[in-house]
Amino acid sequence: MEKESSGLLLIDKPAGMTSHDVIDRVRRITGQRTVGHAGTLDPFATGLLLVAVGREATKELSRFVGLNKTYEATISLGRASETFDTEGPISDAPCPAVTTEQLKEAMKKQVGEILQLPPMHSAIKIGGKKLYELARQGKEIERPARAVSVYSFESPEARTELELPTEIKVKIHCGSGTYIRAMARDLGIELGTAGYLTELRRTSVGPFGVDQAVKLDQLSPQNWIDGRIPPVLPSSSKS
Repeated sequence: MEKESSGLLLIDKPAGMTSHDVIDRVRRITGQRTVGHAGTLDPFATGLLLVAVGREATKELSRFVGLNKTYEATISLGRASETFDTEGPISDAPCPAVTTEQLKEAMKKQVGEILQLPPMHSAIKIGGKKLYELARQGKEIERPARAVSVYSFESPEARTELELPTEIKVKIHCGSGTYIRAMARDLGIELGTAGYLTELRRTSVGPFGVDQAVKLDQLSPQNWIDGRIPPVLPSSSKS
């Protein structure tokens, strides 16, 4: 009997797909039913998704779920989104004068061990209901802030003053469970306006970088079977 390939795959998730969509695609490509991932990416986001293929590999997913992550993002300041990303209705927001120094100070306030209020459009369950299900019904409920770790939150902005509305590029290094959409929201609030993500890309998870990943459309049944796209960590290699 031919041995099935299994292990950890690094996938560069395209925009417009849920993480579950990626799992379904990998199941069809590899012919294996037992497939899981080590951390959801929002549908509009791109970048590194760690995918375990096979029963032995999925048993090891707990090793990777809590790893630190890095992101590159674009934040819109001076406009508001109900979902804090491009998926929600967009509206105008106050546009005060903001200096680069004020921006840096506002970003520093989100670095360290902080309490973060999860967005209503998230998969956290309260009272047996996912927050995004309640949000789609037009409801907003009380929810506890969660402790998260943010190691760096930086922008290379060289402008002396930001004329809102505008977009800024940022880089973030954070612990597991951090909502980047909430960081955009809170940055806007701190600056007296609103903020939301227009782009989000996960560039690393622990020691794994997106430069090691394969694009989903490059993975096929044939190159999986013949080993041209092998798992980065075969399930036989235990540590």
